[in-house]
Amino acid sequence: MSLLFILFFPLVIGAILLVAKPKQAFAISLIASIIELVATLLVLKDAAAAENGLVFTKPWIEEAGISFSLWVDGVNGILIALCALMVPFIVATTANSDKANNSQYQGLMLAMQTALMGAFLAKDAFLFYFFFEASLLPIYFLAAIYGGENKNAITFKFFVYTLFGSLFLLIGLIYVYLVTPGSHSSDIETLYQTAIMLPEHIQGNLFLAFFIAFAIKMPIFPFHTWQPDTYTVAPTQATMLLSGIMLKMGTYGLIRLVLPMFPLGIITWGNTAVILSVIGIIYGSIIAIQQKDAKRLLAYSSFAHVGLMSAGILSQSLEGIQGALYQMLSHGINIVGLFFIIEIIERRTKSREIAQLGGITQFSYVLTVAFVILSLGSVALPLTNGFIGEFLLLKSVFDYDMILGIVAGITIILGAVYTLRLIQKTMFGNFSRITKDFEDLSTAEKWVLIPLCALVLAGGVYPTWILNFTEPGVQALVSLLK
Repeated sequence: MSLLFILFFPLVIGAILLVAKPKQAFAISLIASIIELVATLLVLKDAAAAENGLVFTKPWIEEAGISFSLWVDGVNGILIALCALMVPFIVATTANSDKANNSQYQGLMLAMQTALMGAFLAKDAFLFYFFFEASLLPIYFLAAIYGGENKNAITFKFFVYTLFGSLFLLIGLIYVYLVTPGSHSSDIETLYQTAIMLPEHIQGNLFLAFFIAFAIKMPIFPFHTWQPDTYTVAPTQATMLLSGIMLKMGTYGLIRLVLPMFPLGIITWGNTAVILSVIGIIYGSIIAIQQKDAKRLLAYSSFAHVGLMSAGILSQSLEGIQGALYQMLSHGINIVGLFFIIEIIERRTKSREIAQLGGITQFSYVLTVAFVILSLGSVALPLTNGFIGEFLLLKSVFDYDMILGIVAGITIILGAVYTLRLIQKTMFGNFSRITKDFEDLSTAEKWVLIPLCALVLAGGVYPTWILNFTEPGVQALVSLLK
């Protein structure tokens, strides 16, 4: 029942906010998200103590073999933790803003959390697909209602693009489901046993269907065209949800569904997928260097990071999957903090144009230190959380193919270039016309940034407890690939 609680609690509170529209929406949303975090940590504690994780199963469409089935193990536990951990911070970033007590805004964010948790918790493939699609609704309304210039056209493109990709996933799931033995079942473990017995050419086609769906969601080159505009136009909290958590549904789908179901398909198309992922790393980094808008720069940075995660996962190695899971957590922490810093700057200066900024460190040392710590975590400096996952990912890609590993490694240099340029142009130098009256951080802003910086450093200094939690589940999954 604890799994049901962490799944539906945010939705219940979100629905109350949407219907009742209380005046203290911010306090209700923040308290609810903290309760959700505590409950999730207790679930993860129980899952770590259980030999095979936690499972909850009830018939859903019994005649069709579809169940309402949830589970927690080392693989999805880290994603559930990420979702529960980040939402309180994302809610807290609305403090002292016009969205703080906007009950519709807060309710949509909590509804989004349920959709994300559902996708990560689902043990039934069609239940996964249900939440995979359901996540589009709250994020669509957040972006379409509260977004910036050209929000309707850009959000519509995002919605149609990702919905189109999801159809490939649905077709692939239906095909595998129909060839399951007996009266059919959509349990993910049953699909594993069925899919690996399919001929190579069928597995190849199914791999393409699943990969396209997840590549659009992440996104991976060349399926990324919706991402920069959507990240830039969406309100900051929606961008945080998209980049910090939602894109991980794609990388999680690769780990949970694609790898164990289509080993022969990976032999056929895996190398192509890895090459596209590596191209995305370099392409995203080069485009990020050229950006003039700070938020758009972070969008391309996120695109580059997810390419490395995808390449590491498709290497099919223990290090690659472990590194991807660790990097998903680290990237979520870092990118949420960085997007919040850009929003703080925009609130005070009414601009995100890098050339118009400068000298902010003269007015806020704490903001500068936070920006540097989060940025160094993003570029994988040793002793930060980003280093652990990136090292494991680069090792896995290098072991998979030395040339691709070397090319992927260039991301370290390119990432340092665009990140240090962003810090230099915004924080240091002479202050500009729009930064000369820059206000120091408020207490509420410090309560968000300081804990995030602490997580960046803690994740870099002591990664063992996370790696030990994920290792049993990852080893069990890797054993299916042999």
